[in-house]
Amino acid sequence: MRKLAALLPLAWALSACSVNVIRGGAPALTPADPAYDLVITNGRIVDGSGNAWFWGDVGVRRDRIATIAPRHGLAAAATKRQIDAHGQIVAPGFIDIQAQSYEDFMTGNGRVLSMVVQGITTAILGEGDTPAPVNDKLLALITDSTSRRLATRFTGPHGFGQWLDFMVARGASENVGSFVGSGTVRAFAKGAEMGAFTPAQRDSSMAMVRRAMQDGAFGVASALMYPPDNYNTTDDLINSAKAMAPFGGVYITHMRNEGDHLLESVDEAIRIGREGGVPVEIYHLKASGLRNWDKMPAAIARIDAARAAGYDVQADMYLYIAGANGFASCIAPQYAADGKLLENLRNPKIREQVKIDLQREIPGFENSCLEAPQNVMVVGFTKPELKQYEGKRITEIAAAMGKHWTDALIDLNIAEEAKLGEILFRMSEDNVKLQLKQPWMKFGTDAGANDPATAVGMTHPRAYGNFPRLFGKYVREEQVLTLEDAVRKATSAVATRLSIADRGLVKEGMKADIIVFDPATIADKATFEKPHQLSVGVNTVIVNGVEVLRDGAHTGAKPGQVVRGPGWTGWTSPK
Repeated sequence: MRKLAALLPLAWALSACSVNVIRGGAPALTPADPAYDLVITNGRIVDGSGNAWFWGDVGVRRDRIATIAPRHGLAAAATKRQIDAHGQIVAPGFIDIQAQSYEDFMTGNGRVLSMVVQGITTAILGEGDTPAPVNDKLLALITDSTSRRLATRFTGPHGFGQWLDFMVARGASENVGSFVGSGTVRAFAKGAEMGAFTPAQRDSSMAMVRRAMQDGAFGVASALMYPPDNYNTTDDLINSAKAMAPFGGVYITHMRNEGDHLLESVDEAIRIGREGGVPVEIYHLKASGLRNWDKMPAAIARIDAARAAGYDVQADMYLYIAGANGFASCIAPQYAADGKLLENLRNPKIREQVKIDLQREIPGFENSCLEAPQNVMVVGFTKPELKQYEGKRITEIAAAMGKHWTDALIDLNIAEEAKLGEILFRMSEDNVKLQLKQPWMKFGTDAGANDPATAVGMTHPRAYGNFPRLFGKYVREEQVLTLEDAVRKATSAVATRLSIADRGLVKEGMKADIIVFDPATIADKATFEKPHQLSVGVNTVIVNGVEVLRDGAHTGAKPGQVVRGPGWTGWTSPK
């Protein structure tokens, strides 16, 4: 859902006394202006390319990197502010390819504290469904009146672009971009119904994808475990790929199955890219469930074989052995058809069948609660009488309630209107390390932002610690990969993947998204038991030339901009 600006980096060559016109209409410097708005001196620059670090200084002018100089080369330069980065790493800001901070950006609470403290300067949204574009079929599925009023802002032919501009106009400390969710594509054309597209619905879905690409989406993002997205067939997704292909789109997917049918799901993703004519990115690659851990080498081999055959297939991951999603996702998707999940769960006859299905394998559906319900932690309770169960395993909760775990699961979903979350302990640490070493790997938090001062209930620690964990645990402590390669995978690898031409590198002419962190202290502090703890070690975060984090504290600044995909036609919301 991100409209990436495929702009060529500016070749700036301004000096303190020159008078130049900056592209985009920015005012020219005058002889009285400082040479720079910001100078970072005496740091070890890891520029994001994968090249070895080097000592150097960085000069920022407005929202661009103006100069990279040898160490101390800018120490005496005229500047509004100077940062001494002695003993620290100067790197591009991290790009989160699987961000989930929708609520923060939509409500204007765009400080996204737990993300900024990790060193993230750009958030890429879009997994599965997106708040835009909206039509009558989608509006009919929104029951909350406030959400419905907001959604009407994104109903026009440029609904997707209006949504992107809306979020940033409300203030964001990160840059924001997005894929368009394939669940939204489906609902736009067919609502919440199961079944095949009619020819007219297929054409409507493809036309919607083309418009979103022109508004700046990076491609189409699926989440094939969840309704209505898992009602899509492989051919439906190939058609979406064909619609975005002329605009440089990427098909990115939370695959249909990450456990027993992991390898078949990798094959499906590769087929969609091959027949649709687009690159493929696999969200949070994993082998889920103890009996599937040994499949990861085969999954990697499939990706490598596709690449050797000329198909651009890559992946990303988070740095934990537990995943997280909605607690209702353990229930087979047919029970959510037409938006009737809660109605069906309340029906005694249907409820009994749901209980049976929770305890058996269903073709084409991965029930993440089936193999080991004792590994499913339930989070997100809002009802006072249920908050005692926050952070407990479903088997513990069931025992306390005096019920079978299937009855407890159904009753909790009814009571909390299917809005609970779950944390799933199903992955292998050895596989995490194996995946990290792959040259095509990137990183995403798969989480929304949090603030310890206002947080309620539990959350996955990746919301606070994903990127610092990479550099503290896997670079410094365990030396699974080098500092330079970790920075590359967290920055320019994502920018290149999404055709973001002016971010992801510390390089003259690039946007000034820069972080300064201490390689000796950077670390995640959040745990599964006590998740609401900010990471440490990232001292400075600069977004578009503006300090968002100074000496480890949020400045309150919200200088984020919209980033758009290569199909963007230049449309933006009228001022």
